[in-house]
Amino acid sequence: MNSLGFDKAPEDTRVVVAMSGGVDSSAVAALLKSEGYDVVGITLQLYDMGANAPTRAKSCCAGRDIYDARKVAEDIDIPYYVLDYESRFREEVIDDFADSYMRGETPIPCVKCNQTVKFRDLLETSYDLGADCMATGHYVQRKLGANGRAELHRAADPNRDQSYFLFTTTQEQLDFLRFPLGHLMSKAETRALAAKFGLEVADKPDSQDICFVPDGKYARLVEKLRPEAGEPGEIVDLDGNVLGDHRGLIHYTVGQRRGLNIGGTAEPLYVVKLSPEKRQVIVGPKTALAKKLVYVRELNWLDGDQIDENGVEVEVKLRSAMQPTTATVYPEASGEARIELHDAQFGIAPGQAGVFYQGERVLGGGWITREELIGNTASAA
Repeated sequence: MNSLGFDKAPEDTRVVVAMSGGVDSSAVAALLKSEGYDVVGITLQLYDMGANAPTRAKSCCAGRDIYDARKVAEDIDIPYYVLDYESRFREEVIDDFADSYMRGETPIPCVKCNQTVKFRDLLETSYDLGADCMATGHYVQRKLGANGRAELHRAADPNRDQSYFLFTTTQEQLDFLRFPLGHLMSKAETRALAAKFGLEVADKPDSQDICFVPDGKYARLVEKLRPEAGEPGEIVDLDGNVLGDHRGLIHYTVGQRRGLNIGGTAEPLYVVKLSPEKRQVIVGPKTALAKKLVYVRELNWLDGDQIDENGVEVEVKLRSAMQPTTATVYPEASGEARIELHDAQFGIAPGQAGVFYQGERVLGGGWITREELIGNTASAA
């Protein structure tokens, strides 16, 4: 077996590397090339940043990144292609981002990008190129279980782990994907690897912004795409009493405290819920944010065909930055799942993801649709 798990020589193994122009994917391409693999580099042009593209150092998928990826491909002498996926990206990611805000959700566009244009459309292109697998610079690990099936595991470096953002990866995709950096213990190792191969991107800063919102002003983009999203409305308490006015739902998210401009209350108020139907921001005390029951849709379950109807004990992350918390997950109708948290959690927002773990292994996840207190009949979504 070669290092990618194929029973043939590296030179007979074709690997498509998804190259973003950053240090991670560049190091992957150089590493696999040095090991003798038949490497093909592909960059997706997802969004036209126009005249400002070369200056957006902290945003992925921009013009400068394509230049950097092409330069790396030339330096390590591999075939390289740029694919125009702008229309697909607009439909699958940008429009979905705007529509999610319109539904009063807090979207995660990077997950949608992985789910659609990267791990669906780009994989199809890799098949067409006769590739044996596709490699990326994501910090996750792919391991074989006792039954021989590929499993998704957290990265060795917990500070770089990206498993939360890859919960939509299907078993078929996981069989085809490889993540050569997932076992590294720090980003410094990746940079050292890039420097070893003489790559100019070895010291390039990490991308920090959503590629199509490089200035971080999400509300302005959503309002441009969906003008009605910026319509003002009322801020009300849990009993429906009007406390003030808001400047558009797109400026608020569940758990938010600052920027409400409400004074004279006995205790601090937080955004508890957004109601697009009534154009209302519903606020309440911090205790109103504590939830123990969460529902997710579009469940992707990697541990067998389906969740045991008697429930499965898991750890779950409900936001990318949170520490996992214990829960029991049960199957629901129409591909949904019910998460019963063992301890109440605060600030759970529809549109985010619930991702399930057992130890270091990712069992799957789904998109949060609603949350409520166990025993409550009134949904909080």
